[in-house]
Amino acid sequence: MGPGGEQVGVVKIEVALRLAQEADLDLVEVAPNSRPPVVKIMDYGKYKYEAAQKAKEARRNQANTILKEVRFRLKIDKHDYETKMKRAIGFLKSGDKVKAMILFRGREQSRPEMGVRLLQRFAEDVAEYGTVEHNPTIDGRNMVMVIAPLKNKSEAKAEANAQRAAAKARPAADAAAEPETQAAESTEGQA
Repeated sequence: MGPGGEQVGVVKIEVALRLAQEADLDLVEVAPNSRPPVVKIMDYGKYKYEAAQKAKEARRNQANTILKEVRFRLKIDKHDYETKMKRAIGFLKSGDKVKAMILFRGREQSRPEMGVRLLQRFAEDVAEYGTVEHNPTIDGRNMVMVIAPLKNKSEAKAEANAQRAAAKARPAADAAAEPETQAAESTEGQA
């Protein structure tokens, strides 16, 4: 392939090297196993730099889903429950998984069905933001349930960035419209 991406055809190595030197570029072997081997005339340093930049951008856009934990007691009050639920909804909106855990103490351990009921109610309350990944299971003195978000982390991040950009654009648009409004008001006052 030539420097502009055009097909040169099957040529000898010497001719290909001469073409690369005339274009002041490098001769890079793209497919060494094919018959005949495929080579491309390109700036290899620029190619390596662009590949590194793409890899860096991909790492930056990659989002790791984190497991956040919300702890309950079996005898949780309504307001405390709502606070924990709002916290879990925030985690799910940001694309993180939520581990809901009920801590049993003393005689509460003999009533695991109450814990299951509480976790099921919690799952129903956050159903529009996430789905149950692991049903309630007893782990020692705790009962655990994992809820996965409906949106993955990268989608949530992109949505948050779009909202942030829209919020920045709004004050700029308001500031641009303000001088026009003041000018219109001052001309009305003179008439």
